[in-house]
Amino acid sequence: MVEGRSEFVNMCRYMAGPKRAQERLDYGVDAPSVIRNLFIAAVVGVSAWTVTMLISLSGRFDPPKLALVITGMGFTTGIGCGLMAAWMLWYSKIGKLRNREWLLNRIRWSGRERVLDVGCGRGLLLNGAARRLNSGWATGIDVWNAEDLTGNRPEAALDNARRERVAERVSVQTADMRKLPFANAAFDVVVSSAVIHNLYNPPDRAEAIREIARVLKPGGRALIQDIRHHRQYARIFSQNGCAHIRREGSAIARLLLAVITFGSLQPATLLVQKD
Repeated sequence: MVEGRSEFVNMCRYMAGPKRAQERLDYGVDAPSVIRNLFIAAVVGVSAWTVTMLISLSGRFDPPKLALVITGMGFTTGIGCGLMAAWMLWYSKIGKLRNREWLLNRIRWSGRERVLDVGCGRGLLLNGAARRLNSGWATGIDVWNAEDLTGNRPEAALDNARRERVAERVSVQTADMRKLPFANAAFDVVVSSAVIHNLYNPPDRAEAIREIARVLKPGGRALIQDIRHHRQYARIFSQNGCAHIRREGSAIARLLLAVITFGSLQPATLLVQKD
């Protein structure tokens, strides 16, 4: 009952805040270079098809059938790329705030937790967790790579914390997720969203998961959301004292996204508890 009341009170405080303060929240655009490249592919594909069709309809020149086939495929691909880029942009500006609430609601909060956000970026999960705390504390770490998130810097995370009125419960620092600068069993909760996959080598990802398991207290929980590699994460967690692993979210949605992206995105959310 205390846990539920604490979460409800924190949510009411947030919703009662000045509307314009909430409107100024800026958690950046995820993977801006990917979105840019998708839009470029969309323009090129649609433009090539359009030019080919105009030439064909003009009657002045009959393009080879192969050209029509290739530009037709380019048109289809371009539309797909454009839709994916538009979705990614929508998600960055609107969807990820909704996803944050769904994600953090997977945990039963007491308000006293010490929380670590691995790869906090501009503070999306960090500040969302801090909203659920009373006497607890939320720490975010990142290497502040602007290729992964526009305007990715410590000041942006702290600025958003002030706007969400949780600055007194938040701190950030620069640190590598493969070598966390914290003692063993330092945190009750560790969260991370769409970060660990940026370590391209499997041994590096394994080291990051081992570090998360190391800093968790016994009985502590890790909430890991990522776009791929979740099987590796689950395996490494289970080898490091975190045998209680549950996958959250819709299996149908995960499968659909994997099909649409030809396997590029295989998202999953893991809720892990340390023994």
